[in-house]
Amino acid sequence: MNYFPENLRINIGKYIDQAIEWLMQNFGGIFDGISAGIIWFLRQIEILMFFVPWWAVLILIFLITWRVINAKAALAYSLMFFLVGCFGLWESMILTLSIVLSSVIFSMVIGIPLGILMAASDRFNSYTRPILDAMQTMPSFVYLIPALLLFGMGKVPAVFATMIYAIPPVMRLTDLGIRNVPKEMIEAAHSFGSSNLQTLIKIQLPQALPTIMAGINQTIMMALSMVVIASMIGARGLGLDVLQAIQHIDIGKGFEAGICIVFLAIIIDRLTQSIGARFKYPK
Repeated sequence: MNYFPENLRINIGKYIDQAIEWLMQNFGGIFDGISAGIIWFLRQIEILMFFVPWWAVLILIFLITWRVINAKAALAYSLMFFLVGCFGLWESMILTLSIVLSSVIFSMVIGIPLGILMAASDRFNSYTRPILDAMQTMPSFVYLIPALLLFGMGKVPAVFATMIYAIPPVMRLTDLGIRNVPKEMIEAAHSFGSSNLQTLIKIQLPQALPTIMAGINQTIMMALSMVVIASMIGARGLGLDVLQAIQHIDIGKGFEAGICIVFLAIIIDRLTQSIGARFKYPK
């Protein structure tokens, strides 16, 4: 009586396995094509980022931060990037940034239109919210398994898993930003003959842009939080350095790689927040 009856057990995992196997058998070519496209996109970002000399990156970070925040922050963030190179982790940082940027770009391309659709349709919103809850709360290792089966080891499943974890904030905040646009502004646009598409482009999206930028900021932060987990399925970068430090109990190497991830998180967070603040419109 103290144990749950075995005959009431539901083996839902069996049906999930069958679904993944069915996808692999019937749509294997499509997943191969998606994998090739993601690899090509990642490769282009890596080529571009490795093409830029390290000193040019420092100057670029300094100028952008000086323009967006102030000179003091520009000096501090440039020093952070310089320390990454001094730790011997410049290449790992570039590889990490390429995966994070790719994941964020794909998340924005998919998430912002879906967020707009969530704001336009209450029914779609009600169906989507439980899915987003599951994507954010389910342990990351669970959806690493189907990612590995569908795409194999390497960068592609890392991008796929990172997207699943990072896409909900931009969807939720895009929906929230559009829903918070004053109804009077929308009614005024319609009274002047604007179509729904014109109202969306000229009124709703500009007004919702600060909230959307906050969603993008959170998406970037969540993508960065996945770098160590992504390294477990073949993604190179700072996460792999942390993982190797754990395996070899190398405290020094783990600290260096970890502090570099912190540097990236601080710089990207402050820059995106400052850029988002510039898009605030009067209500």
